Amino acid sequence: MQPANIPYFERPLFFFDQARFRRALSEGTKPPLEIFKDAVGAADHQMAERFREGEDVRTLVHERALFVDCLLHYAWHQYDWPEGITLLAVGGYGRGELHPHSDIDLLILTSDSSAPHTIENIERLVAFLWDLGLDIGHSVRSVDHCIELAAEDITVATNLMECRTVVGDERLYTVLNERMAPENLWPAEEFFAAKSAEQRDRHSRQRDTEYNLEPNIKNAPGGLRDIQTIGWVAKRYFRVRTLKQLQGKGFFTEEEFAILQSGEDFLWRVRYGLHLLAGRAEERLLFDYQRELAKQFGYQDSGTQLAVEQFMHSYYRIVMALRELNDVLLQFLDEAILQRGERQSVTPINERFQLRDDTIEVTQTNVFIEQPSALLEIFVLMAENPDIEGVRASTIRLIREQRHLIDDRFRKDSVNADLFMQLLRSPRGLSTQLTRMTRYGILGRYLPEFGRVTGQMQHDLFHIYTVDAHTLQVVRNMRSFRSPEAWQKFPIAAEIMARMRKPELLYIAGLYHDIAKGRGGDHSKLGVVDADAFGRRHNLSSRDRRLVCWLVEKHLLMSFVSQKQDISDPEVVHDFAREVGDREHLDYLYALTVADINATNPELWNSWRASLMRQLYESTHRALRRGLENPIDREEIIEETQAQARSRLLDMGLDGEAVSEIWAQMGEDYFVRESADNITWHTAAIHQLHCANEKGDPNDTLVLTRNSGPGEHDGATEVFVYTPDRANVFAAVVTGLDMLNLNIHDARLYSSASGYTLDTFYVLDESGQPLLDEPGRLEQIRDTLQQELSLVEDYSKVIKRRTPRRLKMFELASRATLTTEPGDQYSTLEIISADRPGLLARIARIFIAHDLRLHNAKISTLGERVEDVFHITDADGEPLLDESANRELEEAICRELDAHQVKDQAH
Repeated sequence: MQPANIPYFERPLFFFDQARFRRALSEGTKPPLEIFKDAVGAADHQMAERFREGEDVRTLVHERALFVDCLLHYAWHQYDWPEGITLLAVGGYGRGELHPHSDIDLLILTSDSSAPHTIENIERLVAFLWDLGLDIGHSVRSVDHCIELAAEDITVATNLMECRTVVGDERLYTVLNERMAPENLWPAEEFFAAKSAEQRDRHSRQRDTEYNLEPNIKNAPGGLRDIQTIGWVAKRYFRVRTLKQLQGKGFFTEEEFAILQSGEDFLWRVRYGLHLLAGRAEERLLFDYQRELAKQFGYQDSGTQLAVEQFMHSYYRIVMALRELNDVLLQFLDEAILQRGERQSVTPINERFQLRDDTIEVTQTNVFIEQPSALLEIFVLMAENPDIEGVRASTIRLIREQRHLIDDRFRKDSVNADLFMQLLRSPRGLSTQLTRMTRYGILGRYLPEFGRVTGQMQHDLFHIYTVDAHTLQVVRNMRSFRSPEAWQKFPIAAEIMARMRKPELLYIAGLYHDIAKGRGGDHSKLGVVDADAFGRRHNLSSRDRRLVCWLVEKHLLMSFVSQKQDISDPEVVHDFAREVGDREHLDYLYALTVADINATNPELWNSWRASLMRQLYESTHRALRRGLENPIDREEIIEETQAQARSRLLDMGLDGEAVSEIWAQMGEDYFVRESADNITWHTAAIHQLHCANEKGDPNDTLVLTRNSGPGEHDGATEVFVYTPDRANVFAAVVTGLDMLNLNIHDARLYSSASGYTLDTFYVLDESGQPLLDEPGRLEQIRDTLQQELSLVEDYSKVIKRRTPRRLKMFELASRATLTTEPGDQYSTLEIISADRPGLLARIARIFIAHDLRLHNAKISTLGERVEDVFHITDADGEPLLDESANRELEEAICRELDAHQVKDQAH
């Protein structure tokens, strides 16, 4: 901005012909509002074009504010004003910054004498500005009222700190500015404490991460508000109007000022483009805007990364650097303001470090130059001493300035390898120190492979963090398994951690499990190379190195088996146990998998997934204890399960012959895959239905609901359907459940010899939880399914619910893979497609059209995509063996799903 004492009509705005504008107003041939609107429209168009052509965003942001200054100047003079009133710009506009749809915050400052006879003109002015289409936020106050409000509210005080006169009586501004001085209101100490608390609250509302999928570029950590917070506090303390005036005052280095400026430039470009795309003051970098901005900023898809992923990689790296700088500068101000004049105790730690009160610092400025290993040692000391609360700002600066000393020679030094392993073995503070090392740029230099994934994201709804943030969260989760609270939330993981031979091996696997993301190829296999190199450099034994490499390669295995295979099948469990090999590998893999799932997306871990993981772990543990050479026999399972269920049914008063008659209609699979508890529940209900029919109350359909108890498949609501076996049953049930906003996670389907189908569906609500035991809710499920099944002979309903905004942003070509292994009684069909309402019902309809029978389904939703597995046969119950026909079926399924995906996205 130019100096405030230059009259508005003399400031150069080359795109706005002020002489012509004034002439149009004076001639009176057009209404003033129309003349103003023409000027605004022309300016908006011209500035948008300049932005798209790549003009410096600072010029545009400041010129927009200057243009609004001019408009307000001319609008103000459409009315008569007495002395003792002035129009002030406050907030961001007060700083001379305006993005296309930023609020234009105005304060009409009045003296007590001017207020009564100006109300009408103020109302007319504000109405005129609103009619003009400006995003005006205004208040009318006296100086006393301003000071009263500012004393109570730090936000008001901050806005007034940056106010400036647009037009009117300059003396009022002078009085307000004097009364806002630190010696009169909000001294530097109080102001700093309040703004620091405000920032902590703001970060907390953004989940305290700069890595959200659709980040808020203004309020998230490392965003524009962090830059402004630095400015507000520093300007209050040093009594300057701009950050540039702080150069040479020892507040920041030239490099730090350059980071602030370049980071703000980037975020301003993003924000300016975001406002233009959204047509409003949008601060969230939503998926559709990310793609368009990536294109506008010149990013292009490569073989390994989409253009939008490259753009967001740049974004995350920049906001991470800004958050790091925010930490340093606020820590510096904390020491300069809050700790000023306090008596400080200095306690030596060793010849390199000392404690100043509760923060660590170097004993002299050449420590890192003379002994580079101290760049790791400082984090080891903090991990081993929980009383150290942080690092002095001067030492953080030295770490940042000297981190270039971490090179190949540094990494090959056995002293540094020992220090890093010492950190991994520390009993507390590991995840805190790894996070701190990341923020100070140390971890990415010591582990260059980790540095390469810093800020790297995947453009989907499944992975909600960047690779580095996810990795650190995995380690944090692993450490949390050692806490007392974990015994309730993660009992198996807590028990495993309590007896684990070398927890540091688990942490290393956590650090390396996703290290090869973004390189192309299988990241699990590529990561093994890096993990092995780490193990050799850090002197791990061959046994430990093999375990870490195995974990990195197999880190997805347990999740895959539990969610996509039938873990009630003893053969599936035996195959998994053979892959695992022993109890130690099982323990490590379970802990890694649970930590990984919880760090990928908080919504993924629910009672259902916990149940699947626990079942697979316990079943595999039993298989290993029994011995891999002694696989469990199917007949043994059937006999044991039937004996337990029969005993319970007889205790309930059922006749043994009646039980045998019902069971005679069931196939072996039913008794292998179902628990004794479920068999008891089903049999008693079927018997009751038969008795009712004999009494003249015929009903051919039974629908039962309950929440699973402790044991198999707990953590979900079970829906059991017993009805005559017809082609549309599955389609009717899944449609009914979709209408009720219930998500199916598993489906077990059996056909009885008497012509009935017995289907069990495991469902969760939209928040991933079992339904509450509310009679009305469970009754609604039963009534809805009975209604849908009553129409099953002529069934045509398809869900028409609106596809959520986020899902519409992702186009995913469907993939269908149909396989039949030798000896299998079913063919396995895996479908990967874009998630949307009614998808499962549509798939069921495809099965009907191709005369296929469905026997089992494993439903898995991963963000914007589904990865569903179906076990199917032909109409005669035989697996699909014709390879040519199978390929045609795969293509037909994809065509059908993709055609409907296009229609759904269009709505």
